[in-house]
Amino acid sequence: MNPLSLDALRHRLPELKLLTEPADLEHYGRDWTRRWTPAPLAIALPASVEEVQTIVRWANEFGVAIVPSGGRTGLSGGAVAASGELVVSLDRLNRVLTFDAIDRTLTVQPGIALEAIQNAAREHGLVYPVDFGARGSCQIGGNIATNAGGIRVIRYGNTRNWIAGIKVITGAGELLDLNRGLIKNATGYDLRHLFIGSEGTLGIVVEATLALTDAPPPSQVMLFAIPHMDALMQVFGACRARLSLSAFEFFTDRALHHVAAHGAQKPFAESSPYYVVTEFDAAGEAQQAEALAVFEHCLENGWVSDGVISQSEAQARSLWRLREDITESLAPHKPYKNDISVRIAVVPAFLHDMQDLLMREYPHFDVVWFGHIGDGNLHINIVKPAEVDYAVFIAECERVTELMCDVLARHGGSISAEHGIGLVKKPYLASARSAADIALMRGIRAVLDPNGIMNPGKLF
Repeated sequence: MNPLSLDALRHRLPELKLLTEPADLEHYGRDWTRRWTPAPLAIALPASVEEVQTIVRWANEFGVAIVPSGGRTGLSGGAVAASGELVVSLDRLNRVLTFDAIDRTLTVQPGIALEAIQNAAREHGLVYPVDFGARGSCQIGGNIATNAGGIRVIRYGNTRNWIAGIKVITGAGELLDLNRGLIKNATGYDLRHLFIGSEGTLGIVVEATLALTDAPPPSQVMLFAIPHMDALMQVFGACRARLSLSAFEFFTDRALHHVAAHGAQKPFAESSPYYVVTEFDAAGEAQQAEALAVFEHCLENGWVSDGVISQSEAQARSLWRLREDITESLAPHKPYKNDISVRIAVVPAFLHDMQDLLMREYPHFDVVWFGHIGDGNLHINIVKPAEVDYAVFIAECERVTELMCDVLARHGGSISAEHGIGLVKKPYLASARSAADIALMRGIRAVLDPNGIMNPGKLF
């Protein structure tokens, strides 16, 4: 790269905040993965759409690769800058711009945290319903770039469902205003959806108009202890048939072990191999009585061995903590993460095939399962033994992931449900997408990013 390129950028944008200190390069050059050593050229923190556009045009002129950066809570290496890229952090573009009471939309900048969006919507008596454990640190731009899902997909769907419009700077430096908040817009290709889930490989989101909805009715949380794997979907079927669900999550005894070691209270005196936490509407006594009836029905059929229903908001938060704190409790162990999905109808057969595979291939590793089983999304975390070299551990996990791809293919599943492809899953993209799919995606990228500067090395 031309050593004068940063000087040229400073000349064009004298007010641009540009960081080059080693601590800043390390901080902004990585996401929640820890497999790559950060090595960015510099960190740019633009304060306007115009600055973002100027940066992208400068990058095209000087051949500098760009890594868009949000809260960097990703788990697939999508925000890693390890090869001299310019990290474009959206931290300073973090405001709510407008609220429209008639359209019930909130227009925001990309660097605003998900939790701040949820709070802003709540101030207007509405909700932005996409939610997950990293709500306090993840940013909406990153949520859009990965089409983030989370714990309430079963009712509300993924981020894609709530994006009424976005403004993006393409890899060619053009500003696009896509859909403009319209409910109906039959004017050709809806380019908005190309950028949602594109992992920063097509451009940079600089503004988003989010659809809001009514606050849900009062809810309760119920935790089940499940004695065997086959009962998981039996309990799901019983709950879905008789309750209005907003979430249905599961985790294993190994997940509970790590969360309890992290400070959470174990819910039952006796341990169980599986657990389910579910949230459901409970506005009145009839709904609460129905929840109790569901529990008793599951108990009579041997699908659950114990359970508890929240009686307060504090207890509900305590039960949710058992699920939401899993990722944080595992982080010190540098786990290898699989984020996979299948159709709900094939979950039982898939679980059996996966259990057979993991027991055979990981006999001496601590395997932690959890996930959004109500929408077919499973997170399988392999905990690195302290005595095993990290490179050896990763190589072994990648070998098993190849086998996992075969199981997924048999069941019509995906190697990435909600974390994206990034660097981690790039070798496995062809297991879930056809050669024709990938060729078309490459063609789309070539149109929107003709010089290949946007997050190169990710996805493909």
